[in-house]
Amino acid sequence: MTTTPSNDPLVLYGQAFQSRMLLGTSRYPSPDVLEAAVRRAKPAMLTASLRRQTATPNGAGSDNGFWELLRRLNVPVLPNTAGCHSVQEVIATAQMARELFDTPWIKLELIGDDYTLQPDTLNLVDAASQLIRDGFHVLPYCTEDLVLCRRLVDVGCQAVMPWAAPIGTGRGPVNPYALQVLRERLSVPLLVDAGLGLPSHACQVMEWGYDGVLLNTAVALAQDPVAMAGAFADAVQAGRSAHLAGAMAAQESAQPSTPVLGTPFWHHAASQ
Repeated sequence: MTTTPSNDPLVLYGQAFQSRMLLGTSRYPSPDVLEAAVRRAKPAMLTASLRRQTATPNGAGSDNGFWELLRRLNVPVLPNTAGCHSVQEVIATAQMARELFDTPWIKLELIGDDYTLQPDTLNLVDAASQLIRDGFHVLPYCTEDLVLCRRLVDVGCQAVMPWAAPIGTGRGPVNPYALQVLRERLSVPLLVDAGLGLPSHACQVMEWGYDGVLLNTAVALAQDPVAMAGAFADAVQAGRSAHLAGAMAAQESAQPSTPVLGTPFWHHAASQ
């Protein structure tokens, strides 16, 4: 059976999504470009930062129509806690986001280093645990550290979002071994968040068995964000289909793929 989003949904916290790509909403050249990119990519969710978003659903605040754009796109919003440096900041921001966006979903970001924007691995589990007890569907942004990710799962995270590389670098997976071990050891959905720069990067992690990707800078800062959004969407689906199809095992030496001249094909194939 051909794999399509309709028969192979992404399931997070019991909710099915027809796309395995999540898209950020910052740094686009204009709201019109953002809207066109979203319509081309058809992402599962759109991330939005409460600290950059001053509007409320009832129209209070001044946001240049950003909230109205999100409503018009009719894509589920995934608020994030970007810019938070303490557990207390995370909890307060998440609670405000739940009120403003009317959703239990939260992308947990707790920054431990302002230069690399690396997550605070020492306090991330505590923040996730408190949010889950408060009824949030937590998608934690973290490093590719296996022990950290396992602890996040232990406290109730039903999905984990390790980075491929520092946010905004576009370097792609800088530690393939750790990412592949993580996929082998954890059974919950894993989505690569941050550091992907090319559609081929997205395709690669999907081939490894990752369940989805979250993108922002790679699309927003492309010369043609709309075309790049489409390229990433296609790459994510291609990588997923390839993973489900099962790749051939790598060989140490060349293997003939065509019959020897004068030898019936079926005889040659039977001898392999």
